Amino acid sequence: MKKKLQLVLFRTEKKKFTFDSAARVRQLTKAMPEETMSIDYAMEAASGPHFSGLRLDGGRLSSSSPTSSLAPNSTLTADSLLNQPFVIGVSGGTASGKTTVCDMIIQQLHDHRVVLVNQDSFYRGLKPDELERVHEYNFDHPDAFDTEQLLECMKQLISGQRVKIPIYDFKKHQRSSDSFRQVNASDVIILEGILVFHDQGVRDLMNMKIFVDTDADVRLARRIRRDTVERGRDINSVLEMYAKFVKPAFDDFVLPSKKYADVIIPRGGDNHVAIDLIVQHLRTKLGQHDLCKIYPNVYVIQSTFQIRGMHTLIRDTEISKHDFVFYSDRLIRLVVEHGLGHLPFTEKQVVTPTGSVYTGVDFCKKLCGVSIIRSGESMENALRACCKGIKIGKILIHRDGDNGKQLIYEKLPKDISERHVLLLDPVLATGNSANQAIELLIQKGVPESHIIFLNLISAPEGIHCVCKRFPSLKIVTSEIDVALNEEFRVIPGLGEFGDRYFGTDD
Repeated sequence: MKKKLQLVLFRTEKKKFTFDSAARVRQLTKAMPEETMSIDYAMEAASGPHFSGLRLDGGRLSSSSPTSSLAPNSTLTADSLLNQPFVIGVSGGTASGKTTVCDMIIQQLHDHRVVLVNQDSFYRGLKPDELERVHEYNFDHPDAFDTEQLLECMKQLISGQRVKIPIYDFKKHQRSSDSFRQVNASDVIILEGILVFHDQGVRDLMNMKIFVDTDADVRLARRIRRDTVERGRDINSVLEMYAKFVKPAFDDFVLPSKKYADVIIPRGGDNHVAIDLIVQHLRTKLGQHDLCKIYPNVYVIQSTFQIRGMHTLIRDTEISKHDFVFYSDRLIRLVVEHGLGHLPFTEKQVVTPTGSVYTGVDFCKKLCGVSIIRSGESMENALRACCKGIKIGKILIHRDGDNGKQLIYEKLPKDISERHVLLLDPVLATGNSANQAIELLIQKGVPESHIIFLNLISAPEGIHCVCKRFPSLKIVTSEIDVALNEEFRVIPGLGEFGDRYFGTDD
């Protein structure tokens, strides 16, 4: 068990993971020392399989992926597969704090697109005879929901389609006939409701299942407040319905579904530690492309609205040359900074102006850059701005078709074999040019593990090509695109980068 962690996750007899306070943790550690797990391991187990669109099995979808349960007529494009959303189910008893937990997750995931789907939106409209006996209708029973429509809407969202969510009027007990809530495709889909774990088809769509566990008295108090204030009901009817329907349904349907949860959160929205850990795990999962899981030497810088905005600009054919260069330089600088973070360092102590001793690190001294002419030269200024006085070599590779790569020029530092090398090329397409440049560096005596390949965008084909041949080098990029087209150009890509950057395009 990691000593630095103040909170751990425990594997119970049912193999579920429960967040709790540090005091409770200390009590449990005495009783179950052999069952403790690190947070990283437990959260990884809780996340389940996540399919982001890269099909390595000849085009078949894995049966373990959420996409495998999509309707046969669902349309899956390359773009929708690549942007396969992370689906979270949040369940728990009535007024347990499910919506509060969802809102806190959404607020903290501010740099990702997140959509919340409420199971309550899919209540069936009551028939005239049911309306006459509305006090005898069980709204907490699975039959009260239109699960088939819920499934259809979720599958459409997962496949990247825009959907219309019905709006339910809790006073009239009917759906609105002329208005819907428009929901667009997102990075994260949160499905919240008391019975979202009850149906296996709905459960199979989820990558993570969270159960909010709150004391029954607290839930009843919240239910009374909500139904009287928001839904216009009197206290007596609320208590009568709770005793007749809500509590029995919780015991019969909601509580048994707790066994399907990956993560259990006691005290709901009051448990900030649990929610922070879940958000931290989600950030890791969302920022990690599937290729990063296959090749641990591939690093994609964490996406933010700023980075996505700059990518939007440089990919736009209507952008001016000045703006293209400006935003490309900003992105290149981020990639270079991230790449420098993978260099070795030594500990160093300095005395600050206050007379105190600060223990930090010293930069790697033996370093050089190598640009693949000509688009790679666009990255040199960012490297010089980060590393004062750095030596930069050149490699020119003539293109004669895609398979006829031929080296025609190289100019490298004489002591390059003693240096760590930052190889510069803004676009990794087929990987053939990169492989030839890397092979040349190795022939010059540079250890493979001392090469860091920096680029703005990469195609999956290029990553496969380079990483299979050189598994010890590192690739640092800002985005991994969909694929290559018939002309071996990256799509959606950004065109001929060198021509656009240096102004030599038509």
